[in-house]
Amino acid sequence: MASIGFDMVSSAPDWLSAEHSTGTTIMAAEFNGGVVIGADSRTTTGSYIANRVTDKLTRVTDYIYCCRSGSAADTQAIADIVNYHLEFQRMEMNEEPLVETAAKIFQEMVYNYRSSLLAGLIVAGWDRRKGGQVYCVPVGGMRVREKVAIGGSGSGYIYGFVDSNYKENMEKEACVKFVAKAVSLAMDRDGSSGGVVRIGIIDGTSPKVERRVYTEDQFSSL
Repeated sequence: MASIGFDMVSSAPDWLSAEHSTGTTIMAAEFNGGVVIGADSRTTTGSYIANRVTDKLTRVTDYIYCCRSGSAADTQAIADIVNYHLEFQRMEMNEEPLVETAAKIFQEMVYNYRSSLLAGLIVAGWDRRKGGQVYCVPVGGMRVREKVAIGGSGSGYIYGFVDSNYKENMEKEACVKFVAKAVSLAMDRDGSSGGVVRIGIIDGTSPKVERRVYTEDQFSSL
């Protein structure tokens, strides 16, 4: 009589073998004096929500951050490598790196390893030459500067809102409210986005990024 075997691999849930993904809603916008970055906080492993309060706004330098979407491991590794390069440059040149320089290094990393890494990023920050800047570095390694950039699985739901509500040279608080509202609207529709809205404000007035968190009970007031 033939024995009946049990295939542990094929019967296991898909999330046990899936990578951590920050598929997601990320956003950055320029305002009069700097940039505002924002993201939801849900991390998934396959269809399983692995973390509801992930921080997808990652420091690269004191004045430059990146917003991460794609594989959590891939995007964090890229951010760590870029941070290493820029810290070395800062010590060698004795000045803060430019946002464009950071965006170029991110682009090179994403492009060179496009076949093995899943990483879509928004690089945003402030420098003394060009002020606040936002660069989009999507999967594949393209790089383009934009006044406002959105990314991740939730971005498709808010293009209309962003196009109709963004204004150049917005004041800081207006830009913060705009970014937080856009991300919260994406979270309402996108099943891969959720948790809280994390906000970062980067300008030249302080070496520390101002951070804010908006919870679900605050969304209606945005």
